[in-house]
Amino acid sequence: MKIYCVGGAVRDELLGLPVKDHDWVVVGATPEMLIERGFQPVGRDFPVFLHPQTHEEYALARTERKTAPGYRGFAVHYAPDVTLEDDLLRRDLTINAMARDADGTLIDPHGGLADLRAGVLRHVGAAFTEDPVRILRLARFAARFDRFTVAPETMALMRHMVEHGEVDALVPERVWQELSRGLMERHPSRMFAVLRDCGALARILPEVERLWGVPQPPEHHPEIDTGVHVMMAIDHAAATGARLAVRFATLLHDVGKGTTPREQWPRHPGHEERSPALIDALCARLRVPVECRDLARLVAREHELMHRALELRPGTLARLLERLDVLRKPQRLDDLIAACESDWRGRLGFGDRPWPQAERLRLGAQAMRAVDAGAIAAAHADSSTGLREAIHAARVAAVTAAIGAAGREGG
Repeated sequence: MKIYCVGGAVRDELLGLPVKDHDWVVVGATPEMLIERGFQPVGRDFPVFLHPQTHEEYALARTERKTAPGYRGFAVHYAPDVTLEDDLLRRDLTINAMARDADGTLIDPHGGLADLRAGVLRHVGAAFTEDPVRILRLARFAARFDRFTVAPETMALMRHMVEHGEVDALVPERVWQELSRGLMERHPSRMFAVLRDCGALARILPEVERLWGVPQPPEHHPEIDTGVHVMMAIDHAAATGARLAVRFATLLHDVGKGTTPREQWPRHPGHEERSPALIDALCARLRVPVECRDLARLVAREHELMHRALELRPGTLARLLERLDVLRKPQRLDDLIAACESDWRGRLGFGDRPWPQAERLRLGAQAMRAVDAGAIAAAHADSSTGLREAIHAARVAAVTAAIGAAGREGG
């Protein structure tokens, strides 16, 4: 029995990156041999075990054969005679198909080290086509390793897979898993560039794909193209370390512009009202978490009004903050502001421009929180009629006073 460190740990070590997790392949063993040594079996589709002390994953060397569409359509073979080279051959990219043995010797049968040094994402072999998830994984690696490019033959292979419907067989959970991980990488726009280039984005996220080629008023968007703007915005959100929900909301904040009739271009009247239904359909299709869906709906519907926060009357500002439910959910205001700031700065030449609307929104929310709704409710104990209006009126008065005080201080 021999044990090898494989995959991402070897790749990241060679790149000089911190190694978070180790994956191990065991050659020349059976499940019974590992169980006798205290390993705990956890694999459902193939033999994977947790080490009794480190709890890292150890998998028996295996081969895979395609038997049906989708990522679950595989017949897995494992036996003591399956070699390390057999196991590495089934992997996705050359940079992920390297191993180290116990004495540290690098085993690299597919040129992974050369591709690592050249910054190339290249498939290992024809088996790449058997699992459509690999398209998403490669796109995610493009977002993580920003100096890497996709090998032309690999891009051609992915286009072939898309044209033959392999991407259509992906299950929603896996699509969301890879997209969400890609959104959390350093340059998420690169993931979408790869998916667009191979045709997969139109199949997975048609609502986002159709944003390219849709113009916006150049006085507000010097970059003009909506798709270009959205990519700049999500890269800004990534650069600020924004949470996943914020990045997802930033991705979809202008999704309604993809449905604007061409005769209305470059204006997009009503795109805010059209966006929530598009977001609901997308999130239902990919089974997106509720938190991400809800924030995306709010940002898409309200971001234009939030951009006008400095112009809003106190009553309008108070109603906006009530609709956003920021009094019960303080984190939400920070998330909304983060998405709107990324929208603002994700424009050509706007990267360093301030967004003072954030201060006005926070000032309004702070003033509204200071209103004692309980005392107002007690005053209306004999009748609930007009309670909501009374609380709203008190909040508007508080916002009015706060804005006035801030104006006097500023003056």
